[in-house]
Amino acid sequence: MKKAITLLFFLISLGLKAQIQLKISDQITGLPLENVRVKADKTIQRTNASGMVAFAGENLKISFALEGYETLEKTFSSGEFEVQLIPNVLNLSSVTVTAFESERPLLEQSAAVVTVSERDFSRFNEISPVNAFNQKAGVRIEERAPASYRVSIRGSSLRSPFGVRNVKVYWNEVPFTSPDGTTALNLLDLSNIRTSEVVKGPSGSIYGAGNGGAISLYSQPNVAENRISTDFLTGDFGLSRFRLGISQQVGEGGIEASFVSQKSDGYREHSAVDRQVFQLGGFFPVSEKQEIRTQLLISDLDYQIPGALNADQLAEDPTQARPGSVNQNSSISQQSVLLSLGHLYRFSEKTSNNTTIYLNTNNFENPFILDYKKELGFGYGLRTKFTHEGRLGGKALRLIAGAEYQNGITDAQNFGNRNGVADTVRFADKLRAYQGFLFQQAELNLTEKLLFTLGLSENFSGYEIDRQIDATGGPTGLQTRTFDPIVVPRVALNYRLNPFSSVYGSISSGFSPPTIDEVRTNEGSLNLDLEAEKGVNYEIGYRLGKEKFNLELIAYYLKLDETITTFTNENGVVLFRNAGSTDQKGIEASLDYAILRNADGFIKDFLIGTAYTGQFFTFADYSKGANDFSGNDLTGVPPHNLVSRIDLRTRPGIYLNFTHQFTDEIPLNDANTVYQDAFQLVNLRMGWVKSLGNFDLEVFAGVDNLLDEAYSLGNDLNAFGGRFYQPAPTRNWYGGVKVGWRY
Repeated sequence: MKKAITLLFFLISLGLKAQIQLKISDQITGLPLENVRVKADKTIQRTNASGMVAFAGENLKISFALEGYETLEKTFSSGEFEVQLIPNVLNLSSVTVTAFESERPLLEQSAAVVTVSERDFSRFNEISPVNAFNQKAGVRIEERAPASYRVSIRGSSLRSPFGVRNVKVYWNEVPFTSPDGTTALNLLDLSNIRTSEVVKGPSGSIYGAGNGGAISLYSQPNVAENRISTDFLTGDFGLSRFRLGISQQVGEGGIEASFVSQKSDGYREHSAVDRQVFQLGGFFPVSEKQEIRTQLLISDLDYQIPGALNADQLAEDPTQARPGSVNQNSSISQQSVLLSLGHLYRFSEKTSNNTTIYLNTNNFENPFILDYKKELGFGYGLRTKFTHEGRLGGKALRLIAGAEYQNGITDAQNFGNRNGVADTVRFADKLRAYQGFLFQQAELNLTEKLLFTLGLSENFSGYEIDRQIDATGGPTGLQTRTFDPIVVPRVALNYRLNPFSSVYGSISSGFSPPTIDEVRTNEGSLNLDLEAEKGVNYEIGYRLGKEKFNLELIAYYLKLDETITTFTNENGVVLFRNAGSTDQKGIEASLDYAILRNADGFIKDFLIGTAYTGQFFTFADYSKGANDFSGNDLTGVPPHNLVSRIDLRTRPGIYLNFTHQFTDEIPLNDANTVYQDAFQLVNLRMGWVKSLGNFDLEVFAGVDNLLDEAYSLGNDLNAFGGRFYQPAPTRNWYGGVKVGWRY
């Protein structure tokens, strides 16, 4: 009998050893979390009302996911454990960012870094990144026409009549910015951006050219389940958007594929958009030491350009196109393919290498009022970095070293435009743009609380313009411009005041050579004397992240020399010149507060937030002929911008997102004689989201520009003939549905 009892207890103990029991709760409130998706190996369960879940086995790697919380992955032996999930909108000490190739909590970062998450994107209509980015202090994306973006980080869009310049953009660790300095951000659908990090201010020590900063966009698959999903959205002005996606586990990794089609007629005459994007990504852990990542992006974009209006045309009918735009079919057609391969290798627990190589092709066609441009391009490049965790004199030391190289070759032809059809060739060039740099960075913990960072990059770049045809009889042949190698340093300190707050200070340098579009203008002239912008940024910041309250305060001063500005000649051609120097003083403040977090109540989240941007930018030394603009406000930059947010989520799944944005008046010319009036935008989205077994369902509706403001989201600067204004849509409504099935 005694032996039988002993055997019984032995069998019971074996069963207990093979059991993992988990209780999942909210880190802030301590309350249990229901419906958390918990995955161990290939088994997926959901927590009950008590936050409980159990798995048979031991030493299992288990992941946890719940909307509104940071995802978590840990390995558990057998036994009972309590797991706390962190709300993803709170607690800066738990938010990790990878800016400056340094994966650290935001409180330990010695730079102005802001994250834009899926939650930020889903607060709006999800047809563009504009609204999500514009709710962040110091960041502004303009949209002169649908799908025509201009990114301004701390006023960096001064020299961008169209496209994205002066900002370095990466997509899944691939340099998405071309080697000539331009970025076709409109080739990406919002579904191709899962999350984003924005580095504000010069960042040349790690990212190369771009005084405005750097933007890292991520959508690489980290497949945690097999899932099929689809979205459909419709709205005013003929808007429709359809997405189909699939995630499939393959061994320890997996693949994700998606297709998106978005169309709209546009608010203005001749402002339609038609875009299709296909993305295929793979994530394959080869071993404990190696991981392989692949990406394929195919984008087909067509959009019409209505053009800017003068004040009289704006008052008469803001929906009209600029005269000539329709007849000449002013528009852009662009097809692009990007293929990348990434490889992570861990030499040891302390040393690793991450390398990404890419190829891309681009077919670009742009009939415009004055001409017709065709370009066929091919490019390739790579980025590699080595990271080593070591010690120096007993203090923790992280060393980062790497390189980046890009090369782009383009056949470019400019024709006359006869009623929207390419006429005789005016000039044709074979273009080459290249840029590369080496970067090194050391991060030394001088004390447990004080982190010292020293970064440095050595940069080179240049252009080759081989003129094949010049119908005016001008010279043909090869002309080159090689920019002098430039060394760009950065030094920073971060001091941890306590577990919840920190201060930092930094001095960083940046530079930005002119793009080929600025050197080689539409009328055929070559401005090879245009100099690169060079800037030095001085910055201090304070961060506080504790439980329900986040606060960030930043002040900076950027001294920019050889500032590139735009002007328009009598034929309407945009030209460029160096304009002496500018003084750019700024303040940024962000506050997030959870009035209520109650995982067990009817109202689960009641969050408020605000972001203030103060930009006091002036021309320090700028004369043009007999005009001296020194002391004038910097063109295209609002001195004040304030965004306020309210987010409400309920236990039944009903949610409400409210956003109010105030933008101060904006000078539209260097003389400061023309301004856009201040405006206020209100956006609202509400919906219902629910998990029903293996199905996820969301139904939503919203309104943009609720107050029906008359405004421009992106103006033409220093425009000839007073054509400054690009009217944005009036009040407009949208609605849609999302369905997902886990199998």
